[in-house]
Amino acid sequence: MPVAQDQFERIARDLPGFGNDPHAIRQRVEAMEALLEGLFVIPGTNRRVGLDSLVGLIPVIGDFVTAAMGAWIVWEAKNLGMPKWQLVRMSANVGVDTVLGAIPFVGDAFDFFFKSNTKNLRIIRKHLDRHHPETIIIEG
Repeated sequence: MPVAQDQFERIARDLPGFGNDPHAIRQRVEAMEALLEGLFVIPGTNRRVGLDSLVGLIPVIGDFVTAAMGAWIVWEAKNLGMPKWQLVRMSANVGVDTVLGAIPFVGDAFDFFFKSNTKNLRIIRKHLDRHHPETIIIEG
């Protein structure tokens, strides 16, 4: 049974994280950051590791795949209407992570310590907390 476009849009809007509102964008960006930077914690340390570090071990291709995922976070920030200077700063974080992360061995260690997506999430949260305070999530 085919679904009409307006029905599809209503269904998608009602699913958590699928809307175009600031709260839904925040949910998506936080989920992507968790996937890229914090899938698990290395035992005995307090360091989170995610796809950015793991996929980055695949020479060249892995770094560009994670760069595309990081660029998606910047694109979502643009959809929030964030200022250009913040978008440039976020793009620079992704660029530095990609360029230095592509260097064999050194780049893998760099990815472990430089969390560009976490930095970008922090920028987005600051913007949302200031301009869309209703999106604040209280963690307990």
